[in-house]
Amino acid sequence: MRLEATGTLRNYCEQHNETIQLFYEGKAARAYDFFGSRYVAEEKAWFFAVWAPNAKRVSIVGEFNQWNTIAHPMLRYKGIWVLFVPEAKENDLYKYYIDGADGSSAYKTDPCSLFCEKSSGTASRTWSSGGYAWSDSEYLEARRKVDLLHSPVSIYELHIGSWRKEKNEEHPSYVQVAKELVSYVKDMGFTHVEIMPINEYPFDGSWGYQVTGYFAITSRFGTPKDFMCFVDTLHAAGIGVIVDWVPAHFPKDAHGLAKFDGSWLYEHENPLRREHPQWGTYIFNYSRPEVVSFLLSSAHLFFDVYHLDGIRVDAVSSMLYLDYGRDGAFVCNEEGGNIDHDAEEFIRRFNEILLTEYPGTITIAEESTAYPLVTKPPYDGGLGFLFKWNMGFMHDTLDYLKVDPIYRKGHHEKMTFSMHYAFSENFILAYSHDEVVHGKASMIDKMYGSYDEKFASLRTLYAYLFAHPGKKLLFMGDEFAQFVEWNYKKELEWFLLHYDSHAGMQVFLRELNKIYREHGALYEKDNGWDGFEWLNVDDRAHSVFAFRRIGKTESIVCVFNFTPVERNAYFVALPGEGRLTRILNSDQTAYGGKTKVFPRVLVSEKMELNGFSHRVRMKLPPLSAQYWLYFATEKDGTAEEKRNV
Repeated sequence: MRLEATGTLRNYCEQHNETIQLFYEGKAARAYDFFGSRYVAEEKAWFFAVWAPNAKRVSIVGEFNQWNTIAHPMLRYKGIWVLFVPEAKENDLYKYYIDGADGSSAYKTDPCSLFCEKSSGTASRTWSSGGYAWSDSEYLEARRKVDLLHSPVSIYELHIGSWRKEKNEEHPSYVQVAKELVSYVKDMGFTHVEIMPINEYPFDGSWGYQVTGYFAITSRFGTPKDFMCFVDTLHAAGIGVIVDWVPAHFPKDAHGLAKFDGSWLYEHENPLRREHPQWGTYIFNYSRPEVVSFLLSSAHLFFDVYHLDGIRVDAVSSMLYLDYGRDGAFVCNEEGGNIDHDAEEFIRRFNEILLTEYPGTITIAEESTAYPLVTKPPYDGGLGFLFKWNMGFMHDTLDYLKVDPIYRKGHHEKMTFSMHYAFSENFILAYSHDEVVHGKASMIDKMYGSYDEKFASLRTLYAYLFAHPGKKLLFMGDEFAQFVEWNYKKELEWFLLHYDSHAGMQVFLRELNKIYREHGALYEKDNGWDGFEWLNVDDRAHSVFAFRRIGKTESIVCVFNFTPVERNAYFVALPGEGRLTRILNSDQTAYGGKTKVFPRVLVSEKMELNGFSHRVRMKLPPLSAQYWLYFATEKDGTAEEKRNV
């Protein structure tokens, strides 16, 4: 017999009927206001609520009852199991013991708990989300007014567990990392940090991408309050915080969401829709309203409780395509196609809620296909993300830099093709953690050539990244050219900064961020041809590229030599008479290059080139990049005070 909640317990539940109703409609963004555990002062007890509609019986077991499976049987209220537990106290471990619809019995972590036992333990903890004194109100107010599409966005991606560690430390703390990270990121000039997943996960080797606690901040690095301190510390320095989030799939761990109440609850009943064959994980059922509410609330929690600035949604392609990784064995949609319309609708709702409620924040899609309108508003038929990772740019540029320069003339289009679609979406140009693991080699080791040529090539590539339309992202260690692949078990090889070549790369990245943030030409018009102009695009014989970035009050000529050959008299096209003032040469000795003296000003000559009326002669060091401010000349021969656009 399933006993229904009565009396005080029922009255408390009725106070949350609106949240419960929205939950069942797939419209709840704050399901955590009811589900999970919380202390109710009026009852001097902890309240627990869990959605397990097909369970035969649910009990709460924990430290407060010596894990007794019959001491605290839960009662039902509108399909939800609820109970007050006066014996529980703050930070107690607990689980749900569920007699499932299929006759199974299992101990389950609370899907909506805010805090969990430290790995390898799998229990939930009672935890109150309040009690932290935030100091970022001015930051949050200023954030509301930021137009990110026309602002500099330079993201430093990191894994909290392996950025820096104390000697013999298994896991660093949120608080300690924040203290060191804030000064480093601010000094390097990044605008945001992006953290690999921090929702609770059981297996370190998943890096957080196989989640069991969608409302819990992983206890590896501290408490939820510690993570609040982490965010608050970065906000005090004006640095935004983005997290990776994984609504595409979840692991089969027995204590997690898998077959939660003895039925296929969070996952699909149809086996062809249920599992990712490539990953061995389960797929969320986006057609189920309660699952949609669960995921919407998980995302919303980051902004509501933790004041985050953005979410990057992992593996969006796997959500959108019914045939993803299935080798043809899949269930079609109602039109006979391969798009999951329920996933589309969930994604649109996710973006509408977050970007409407939290202006100035970011949602990012890791989406690697040609699916259209990923960053267009839902009212225009889009998915509504603010940004999308540009995987094509990443693959093409890295493929190009791996090639012997002798043969790069045959791969010239690798560096130009991105401009055929650069304005079809709002892109982030990302060299992420995925590119420096699993035998792919580190960024520096991907570069072709000798030791010195690798560093010169990487500096040139980074300069190309910062000049190209789109926002920027680099993974930790890339900024000082760590040679070994990233290892989540070890901290970065900071000792490399004792070597001039690595220290020079770090100085170069700091300078790139500085130039990027100071010059509107590099970000103000990221989304159209009015902000970009090819000057030399077809010189495959020399593997040289030149283009002009155009801002509201200035323009910058950017020139790249991707061969180890010095060009002493190379001509770059200009749109008119004028002069150039150098602001960057990647081959300078301060960055680890070989150039000690280099012209600071160049003057154009009237000679047609590439369809332009003027040209300028310049020296191109081997494997190098240059940025020049372009000043047009007025009819009387004097340079304009206003930089030419």
